Amino acid sequence: MNFLPQTIEDYVIQHTEREPELLYQLNRETHQKVLQPRMLAGHIQGRVISMLSHMIKPKQVLEIGTYTGYSAICWAEGLQKAGKIHTIDVNEELEDMVKYYIGKANCENKIKTYIGNALEVIPTINEDFDLVFIDADKHNYINYYDLVFEKLNPGGYIIADNVLWSGKVVEELDPNDIDTKALIEFNQKIQNDSRVQNVLFPIRDGLMVIRKL
Repeated sequence: MNFLPQTIEDYVIQHTEREPELLYQLNRETHQKVLQPRMLAGHIQGRVISMLSHMIKPKQVLEIGTYTGYSAICWAEGLQKAGKIHTIDVNEELEDMVKYYIGKANCENKIKTYIGNALEVIPTINEDFDLVFIDADKHNYINYYDLVFEKLNPGGYIIADNVLWSGKVVEELDPNDIDTKALIEFNQKIQNDSRVQNVLFPIRDGLMVIRKL
């Protein structure tokens, strides 16, 4: 869902740094070969991720939801020297594609991939994180948040994608829609959490940016 008129969306694209060629290729291949290509971060959100990464300059990043690797490569752009991105996905069918593009981006030493249930994998990663990106199954957003919070360094960031969920978060709730219900509860939990500062950016499908105090 586009929250901006198409003319404004086009203008934004025209006045944003161009999508790097490698990411353009990954974007194109994802749309050609992978189901639900809308899950890809894409040009504008990818450049936002890159900008945030350069601003935060993280050393250790946790990404929950790799998909085809686009956002992980964007996070790597601002990573500190000798830093690491730990990215988790449950879909092993995309692993070869992810590793191919990580290799083409020369990020083999920067990005470590994990296949499995993130709720089980996260406790096995013995790191404290400067940044956590949540972009996986929506009904577990609160579980992911609670699980990673103590592993997040003070002053670190949690960024959650899709928190506007195509605008469904402000529409009449279908009792059977567990994803929308979960996102509404997640957004409210963050708003009420005195341990953090938060801003919900209406970028693409909504980015909740959370800073641990």
